[in-house]
Amino acid sequence: MTLCLGALGVVYGDIGTSPLYALRECFHPTHGLPVTAPNVLGLLSLIFWSLTIVITTKYLLYVLRADNRGEGGVLSLMALALGSSKGKVPAWSVIGLGLFGAALLYGDGMITPAISILGALEGLVIATSAFEHWVVPLSIVILVVLFLPQRYGTAKVGAVFGPVMLVWFAVIALLGVVHIVRNPGVMIAVSPHFAFRFVLEHGPIAFIVLGSVFLVVTGGEALYADMGHFGAKPIRVAWLAVAGPALLLNYFGQGALLIVDPRAVENPFFLTAPRWALLPLVALSVMAAVIASQAVISGAFSLTRQAMMLGFWPRVQVQHTSDNEIGQIYVPTINWMLMVSTIALVLGFRSSSNLAAAYGIAVTATMVITTLLAYVVARHLWRWGAFPALGLTLLFATIDLAFLGANALKIAHGGWFPLLIGGAIFALMVTWKRGRELLGERIRSQIVPLEDFWELLRVERPARVPGTAVFMTSNAEGSPPALMQNFLLNRVVHQEVILLTLITTERPRELPHERVTLDPLQDGFKRVIARYGFMETPDVPQLLNEYRLSSSPLEHCTFFLGRETVLPAVGGGMARWRQHLFAFMTRNSQRAATFFNVPPDRVMEIGSQIRF
Repeated sequence: MTLCLGALGVVYGDIGTSPLYALRECFHPTHGLPVTAPNVLGLLSLIFWSLTIVITTKYLLYVLRADNRGEGGVLSLMALALGSSKGKVPAWSVIGLGLFGAALLYGDGMITPAISILGALEGLVIATSAFEHWVVPLSIVILVVLFLPQRYGTAKVGAVFGPVMLVWFAVIALLGVVHIVRNPGVMIAVSPHFAFRFVLEHGPIAFIVLGSVFLVVTGGEALYADMGHFGAKPIRVAWLAVAGPALLLNYFGQGALLIVDPRAVENPFFLTAPRWALLPLVALSVMAAVIASQAVISGAFSLTRQAMMLGFWPRVQVQHTSDNEIGQIYVPTINWMLMVSTIALVLGFRSSSNLAAAYGIAVTATMVITTLLAYVVARHLWRWGAFPALGLTLLFATIDLAFLGANALKIAHGGWFPLLIGGAIFALMVTWKRGRELLGERIRSQIVPLEDFWELLRVERPARVPGTAVFMTSNAEGSPPALMQNFLLNRVVHQEVILLTLITTERPRELPHERVTLDPLQDGFKRVIARYGFMETPDVPQLLNEYRLSSSPLEHCTFFLGRETVLPAVGGGMARWRQHLFAFMTRNSQRAATFFNVPPDRVMEIGSQIRF
C-alpha cells in the first residue's frame, strides 16, 4: 500500500492533471465542433477506450513486462532489445530508435510543467476576471520556486506527494460523480459504438480532434519509466484502484455538465465545482501540477544519467540528494535548461490552450518507438511467436500512428518546438557517441602491448617507487598511453600498478559479486575490469576499498588519467561541424577525476592532442 501511494504521487502526476485541459481542448473553437450530446458522447467514448487500450492494456499489461532488472524507460527497453536480438535485428536501428525516443522526452519535459501550471492557475479566471493578467506572472513564480530547490532533493517533499495526489484523485472523482448522478445517461458512452459513429460522422474533423483526445494519455510513458522506483504491481494496482477510475469519473462528469450546459465548454473542469470551492480547487490543482512537473524533472535527471553511462552524453555533474535512494539525483545543467525553457514557453504561449497545440507530438513519437522496441523484446527475449507478437504490435501501432498523425497537424502551431529540442538532443547524442568511437580508435592505435612494455622495463631498469599507481583506461588490452608517457617522461614505475577499466553494461545495476574481474600480471601489475550498470555512478576509491584491489592505502595511491585535446582535421570520419561540436562537448565535459570521485590531490593528468 505504501508503494501504491508513492506511485500515485510520482507516476500518475502527469496523466492525473490532464482533466484540467483535455476535454476543453477537444472543443477548441479552431476545430469547429459544436457542443452537442452526440459529440460529447463520442468524445467520451474515445477517451474511455484510449485510456483502456493505451494505458491499461499496452503499458500496464504489456510494456511493464519488459523488466530490465527492475528498471523501465525507453533506454532500458533499448538495452533489453539490443541484448536479446544480437545478430537478428540491426543494432543501429534499435539504438537509433531508443536514442530518438529518449531525446524527444526532453521536449515533453519542458512542456509538461508549463501546461500543467498554466492550466491550474487558469481556474482563477473562472473565480474572478481580476486574476486574468496574473496567470502568466504567477506561473513564472511557481516555476522558479519549483526549480530552485531541486538541488536539495525530493526526499522530504516526496513524502507528501502520494497523499496529496490521493486527495486530488478523490476530489476529481467526487466532482465527476456529482454531475453523473444528475445526468446518468452519459455513462452509455462506454460503448465503442459512439466512438465509431463520431469518427464516421465527422471524418477529417474527428482526425484533428484526436490530437486533443491524446492529451488524456500523455503520461503513459511515465508508467514505464518509473517502474524502477515502485515495481510493476504497485503501479498497476494504483491505476486500477484509484487513478484510472477517478480520471474516467471526472471526464464523464465534465461530459454530463456539457450536455446540460454547453456554455461550460469555456473550462469544464473548474465549472464542475461549486463556486465556493473554486479557490480551494485551484490551490489543489496547483499542488497537483507541481507534483506532475516534479516527476518529469526527476525523469529528465535519470534519463541524462542513463545516457551518460551508456556513452551517449558527455560527463556532467550528478549530485546524489539522498543517502538511501540511489535514484534521487540532481543534474544542475539539465535543471537550469528546463527552467529557462519552461519559463520561455509560458511567456511565448501564455495559455494552456496555446501550449496544447505544441503538446503531444513528442510523446506520440516516443510511444510508437516503445511499441516497436517492445516487439523486438517480445520476439527475441520472451520468445513469443510471430503471430501474437505481430498482432499485438499492429493493434498498438495503429492507435499510436493515428495519434501521431493527428498531432502532426500541430507542428505548425507549436509542435515544432519539442521536435526541434528532440532533434538537437539526438544530434548531440549521436555526435558524442561517434566522436568517442573515433577517439577510441586513435587511442588504440597508440597502445603498446604489455609484453613490449615489460621488455622495455627489463632493458631500461627504471626506478620502482613505493606506492600504487592506478591507470584508468577505457581499453582492457595493452598498456594505457598514460602509462607509456609517464614512463618516458619520468623514468619511474610504481611497485604496484593497477590498470583499471570501467565498463557500463546493458543492465541497470550489476550484482556485487559480478562487478570486478581481477587478473594478476607480472612485475607487480594487475588488470582490473569493473562493471557498472547504466543506473549506477562509479566511485573509484569506494571500488578499491570495497574489493581490496590495492595493497596500499588510498593516501599512497596515485591516479593517472589521460586528458585528450581534440583537434578537428579534414577527413576525420565526421562532418566538419560535428567535429567542432564534439570538440566543444569534450572541452566542457566534467573532468574524469571529478566524475569518478577520485581525490583531487592524488591525481596526475597526462595530456595529449589528437586530430581526427
